[in-house]
Amino acid sequence: MTDRDATRPIVWTIAGSDSGGGAGLQADLLTLHDLGAHGCSVVTAVTAQNSLGVRSVQPMDIDLLVSQLDALADDLPPRAIKIGLLGSADQVRHLVATLPRWKRQWPGLGVILDPVCVATSGDRLADADLFRALGELLPWVDLITPNWPELAQLTGHAVNDEVGALRAARALVETTATAVLAKGGHAFGADHSRDHLLAPGQHWVLTQPRIETRHNHGTGCTLGSAIAAAWARDYPLEDAVTVANAYVHAGLKQAYATGEGAGSLARTGWPLGEGFAQARHAQDVELQHRFAPLHRPLGVYPVVSDTTLLEDLLDAGVTTVQLRLKLDDRDRLVPAIRHAIEAGRRYDAQVFINDHWSLAIELGAYGVHLGQEDLEEADLDAIARAGLRLGISTHGYAELCRARTFQPSYIALGHVFPTQTKDMPSQPQGLERLARYRAVVDPAVPTVAIGGIKNHHLPGIAACRVDGVAVVTAITEAEDPVAAWQVLDGRWRSLRVGAHSVREGDTAETGSVAQRPALLHETSEGNPQ
Repeated sequence: MTDRDATRPIVWTIAGSDSGGGAGLQADLLTLHDLGAHGCSVVTAVTAQNSLGVRSVQPMDIDLLVSQLDALADDLPPRAIKIGLLGSADQVRHLVATLPRWKRQWPGLGVILDPVCVATSGDRLADADLFRALGELLPWVDLITPNWPELAQLTGHAVNDEVGALRAARALVETTATAVLAKGGHAFGADHSRDHLLAPGQHWVLTQPRIETRHNHGTGCTLGSAIAAAWARDYPLEDAVTVANAYVHAGLKQAYATGEGAGSLARTGWPLGEGFAQARHAQDVELQHRFAPLHRPLGVYPVVSDTTLLEDLLDAGVTTVQLRLKLDDRDRLVPAIRHAIEAGRRYDAQVFINDHWSLAIELGAYGVHLGQEDLEEADLDAIARAGLRLGISTHGYAELCRARTFQPSYIALGHVFPTQTKDMPSQPQGLERLARYRAVVDPAVPTVAIGGIKNHHLPGIAACRVDGVAVVTAITEAEDPVAAWQVLDGRWRSLRVGAHSVREGDTAETGSVAQRPALLHETSEGNPQ
């Protein structure tokens, strides 16, 4: 383990102090520590407030603000910055002048702006002139997280409902080219709360059941700092937002009273398992049919591009296999896919066709496997209606939560380790993230780890409690692919038997800690810091 592995990533919070302890810097620092980051604070204003409301706000002198920033820049460079309440137009102008230099100095720096104007409690925290000055800051941040009143002030659009919020958010993206997370907490009376993440060419919708509680002080601060913490830990924007959404949801479920008014969110640690939103792309359609379940365990799941090898593997005992053909020529695709389907029937095996879903339907395949980009074009209802099974690839929290909404036959989690088989849109996930992702999936839905997997990786992967491993080059590039599969399969079976025996011995107090990767520092092989 290197010094960098043992060090929490640094996140700055530039925000006001809340004397009541529920919002502002206080909420930010609690959240950052809770999610594995080291928080540094730059005080922009001191507020006199309690659970009943804000009594006064005193902006920090600009010279002292600059001194705080310079001190941190000299010794504690950040991976992410969360900006909350700013106390004066001078403070805004200083950040406008400084952020471009910081972004050049610290590549990959993420800046999240919570444009504090009106707190969830209804208190006004920024005057109109200061809020208008924020417009100069917007092009230099990576994400803005406004609630409905803040969207209205930033854009001049009327925001009285979700339609108005989306109109204003789109206008903000168009004018600033900055991502916008339009928070849906002000949609009072609805059963669900929907947050919309918009960026050029991107629109995610995160839906959560509404939690009825008056103890919601600091939700915006907590959300922004949680996004910053996840960003600092190398999660892409959509995953950082998905993690933060789940974190706030859990905090609201366990929120507690602190005085006579609105209480505070609980700090519940990195979200695991329940509490993640239903995520989808805005253009996703609701399915009318369900996908059939698998009839065999996934096991060691070869991914091949040759039908002769596919049949040799089936003859050796493979029960699940994928045919991945990167072809557009129907005259070549049809006989190859038909060959694979017929072989699968002879051996009563689960043969999945990668990508070519329409031919899979036409030729009567057992199942299809689709990547995230394929979900945009495939007729999922037609696939389900035809009785085909569906496997979906995922590369992080947002895609995983999206895949769950389709209720597929299995979900692939990866890529776990570096792979040379294709250009990947994400970094290798590593074992810790694999364990976290598995915890988000319903135990009844099979999962398969994929990406760069070799024999020596199997014990670590088995400890993450996935149901199978998809293997490409460890089989296809082996001198004897069938023998290579037999070695992998034998080891996987023995590890799965061991995992089941450990689970049977688990207790509520001890669990199977020895079988799980640690969930604080991401130091697993293939998961760069």
